[in-house]
Amino acid sequence: MTIGTNRVFSPIAMEVFSNRLLSITEDMGNTLIRSSFSTNIKERRDCSVGMFDAAGRLIAQASHVPLHLGSLMGGVDAVLKSYRLADMKAGDAFICNDPYLAGGTHMPDISIVSPVVIDGAVRFFTANIAHHSDVGGAVPGSISGAARTVFEEGIRIPAIRIADGGKIIDDVMRLIVSNTREPDERLLDLRVQVATNARGVAMAQQLAAKMGLDEMLGSVDDLLAYTGRRLRSRIAALAEGEYTCTSYLDDDGQGGDPVAIVATARIAGDELTLDFAGTAPQARGAVNVPESALRATVYYSIKTLLDPGLPPNGGMCEAIRITAPEGCLVNPRYPAAVGARSITCNKIARAIFGAFAPLLPDDSVMAAGHDAIPAIVFSGQRRGGAGPFVYLETIGGGAGARANEDGMDAVHVHMTNTSNLPAEALEHEYPLMVDEYGLVPDSSGAGKHRGGVGITRQIRALQDDIIFSIRSDSHVIAAPGVFGGGDGGTADLIQNAGRPDAQQRSSKSTHIELQAGESMRLETAGGGGYGAPETRDPRALARDISDGVLSRARAEQDYGKALVAQALALNVTEDA
Repeated sequence: MTIGTNRVFSPIAMEVFSNRLLSITEDMGNTLIRSSFSTNIKERRDCSVGMFDAAGRLIAQASHVPLHLGSLMGGVDAVLKSYRLADMKAGDAFICNDPYLAGGTHMPDISIVSPVVIDGAVRFFTANIAHHSDVGGAVPGSISGAARTVFEEGIRIPAIRIADGGKIIDDVMRLIVSNTREPDERLLDLRVQVATNARGVAMAQQLAAKMGLDEMLGSVDDLLAYTGRRLRSRIAALAEGEYTCTSYLDDDGQGGDPVAIVATARIAGDELTLDFAGTAPQARGAVNVPESALRATVYYSIKTLLDPGLPPNGGMCEAIRITAPEGCLVNPRYPAAVGARSITCNKIARAIFGAFAPLLPDDSVMAAGHDAIPAIVFSGQRRGGAGPFVYLETIGGGAGARANEDGMDAVHVHMTNTSNLPAEALEHEYPLMVDEYGLVPDSSGAGKHRGGVGITRQIRALQDDIIFSIRSDSHVIAAPGVFGGGDGGTADLIQNAGRPDAQQRSSKSTHIELQAGESMRLETAGGGGYGAPETRDPRALARDISDGVLSRARAEQDYGKALVAQALALNVTEDA
């Protein structure tokens, strides 16, 4: 295969080289997860890693959290703008997190960027990002859907040097961790992040020594060029024109009416523009999306829709143009709050997927999922007064149905991709009890293939003065089905469920004080269905009723009494 002007590069060799780079990032990711101290990184894996060239182009990203790509790219770009390559040396590391100063997406995601020095010059960068459960700010967890400015969302870190020639700069580190609620845990995890990059640096140097530096640099250029050309060929195969879809947030973080996100895909030859004109003005609350998060969402969506096997590197960026009016929800003006940006990013992905639906074959279209990934935060004192704790978790829900199968139950969708915190680990680590952890019956959208069902997570305080906050969505607006499929169920948040004093709470509640014995119950939303419900296989319907995913009453409402009777008769016959 000829790439560029004169250079010929073997597709097999290119695949091997791409996987060599990915093996470096995967090893870094494993190191970061295994070595970290906080539950949010070591258990939930809320972290990502990447590798860049000296120009700041992404050359490999491990398969972790799609939204983190924005902070990784933004962080490397911020370092390059703040420091000259000539002023960097082996063992250096840089830290940043701020959306306006350093290309971050929100303050809890702290990036570490380290130069790879080969033959006396910076040739590459290793980078990683980890979501720290608290970085200061107005509320424990540093994320409040109701925050009005970034000054309420924790310590702001521009791109600054955190390690000099292999030695941590203790003064800088001490300043950062002292502005958080768990300084000891922050210190340990940040040191692990620096060490993770150092491992990646060593592996990149070993690869250059094995391949030869010139060959490695040439292979990077070829890989990026190949990725860009491959994506352009996918775009060129689409029908030219404009395609628009609108999705909605329940509110802007401070209540009020639904907030529109408008995505228009323009196809012209092998060029693609994603235009967000018509999107609502920036929000009063923290659901605004900074530029780096918007880019990450667009790149994820286009890769997923057009070529899931596309190598994960910056070559895809050159074929896509992104425009958004300044001062709108997805391009806010400083100092708009952005802490809950992942909710909006998932709804941006919903709008992009909807815009592309007319461009794709019917069997490639997917119904909407719950598209919110709510984050819950409990904080207080550890047992026995052993210092403060901040427990954060993002909760999955139902995925959208597809042409050939039901939507997945109880999963993260689109821009977030972290694990759950096992109940045993939660109860061991914190003065909390998991009263219930299961599926939400009757939350799936009906269809030939049903949407996935949501998650029930009910957690009880075991001591007084536990503080609870949440950022969530899809409590009002359900996930739409496609081709006649039904909408998914909406989410709900209940304090003290099952007690006489039970009360429903807002999806963006902040600083609720719980006393011993009180609980918070979150039921997440379900996914939309695909195809007319009356065409569902009776055996699948019988299985849903038997498994408790669907009640008989709801099944008769969504699918009709005749189909339910057929399904139940079939189930009885098979049991006999």
